[in-house]
Order: sequence, then C-alpha cells, then structure tokens
Amino acid sequence: MPIIAERGLRQHPPKVINLHIGQLFACREGAVLRTLLGSCVSACLYDPLTRVCGMNHILLPGRADFQTFNESARYGINAMEVLINEMTKLGALRTRVQAKVFGGGHVLATVSVEKNPGLKNVEFVLEYLRVEGIPITAQDTGGTWTRVLEFHTDTFEVFVKKIRSSANQALAVDEERLQQTVASQAAQDTDITLFED
Repeated sequence: MPIIAERGLRQHPPKVINLHIGQLFACREGAVLRTLLGSCVSACLYDPLTRVCGMNHILLPGRADFQTFNESARYGINAMEVLINEMTKLGALRTRVQAKVFGGGHVLATVSVEKNPGLKNVEFVLEYLRVEGIPITAQDTGGTWTRVLEFHTDTFEVFVKKIRSSANQALAVDEERLQQTVASQAAQDTDITLFED
C-alpha cells in the first residue's frame, strides 16, 4: 500500500518517516519526513493554520493506467490528489495549502538532458500547483544532483543535502529500472476478446 496516513496529537521527539518511490504521508503531528530523490520529485505540502502537512515521492508525471500498472501513487496526478485528500481528512483546507517542491535531477546517464524524466516531473508538478492555485514557497529542482530531503512538519522547514549524481548511481539505476518496467508494462498488448463466435 503506497499511502501512509497518520492521525494523532503531537509527540516528542518527532518520529522519522522514510518515504520510498510511490509513497506519501500526511500528518498533523510533528514528524520528519525523509526521502531520497534522483529524477523523482517530492511536493512538501502544508496548511499553515491547521499545521497539517504531507509529502509524496513521484516517479512519473501524469496518471496511472490501472489496466497495466496499479501502483497509482508513483504517478504525479494520483500522488498529488491522494496526498491533498489525505491532508483534508486531517483538517487541512485545500485553499490554504502551500507547497515546497524538490527533485527532478538529471541522474540517468543513458538519457539526454532534453528527455530527462526529472524535467518532465518538475514541469508536471509546477503546472499542477499553478492550476490548483497552490502557492510555491520554496523550490530546489533540476541540476545533476541526487537530493536527500528532510521535511520537518512542526516548522515546515525542508533541509536538502545535495549529492553529485555520480556518487549515487544505485538510485539512478533503480529509478531507470522502474521507469523501464512501467514503460514495458504500458506497451504490452492488451488484446481483449469480448465475444467469440
């Protein structure tokens, strides 16, 4: 299950939640949401009044094709909508939500800069936030870095550690493998015979 949802009061010290590709987390308590990004993108969302926060980890832009690949939170539109829905369940108001956006590095050596999936991920998230009227209060995207993020939900601060992509080839290989799996599953023939003579 890609969604991690938590409801409850603030605890001390804040717990650390590690998010992987396709996961998201929403809470109204103090926590540190941590993830590692290459070409993937994370949106850190927060409602400054209710202090409800959330973060996702998006592998690809667009919408999941549930016929060929059902892990929907890996896809941008699903990851954004589900995260906002989880936050509203905890008391956030969509019109008050603000965003910080990170990731989208060019870390896949076999892909040209123009076809970099990170660029497409960033473009998708920025356009989604623009259309939804969600203001962006901080952004660190692009470049050739792998990023380690820590979103502190009690202060809304995000700490970013940048690592040259060559220093973290394992993440790049993992992301590339996942993207190829998604592409091959989507390209498979899905011949369906509804009626036979």
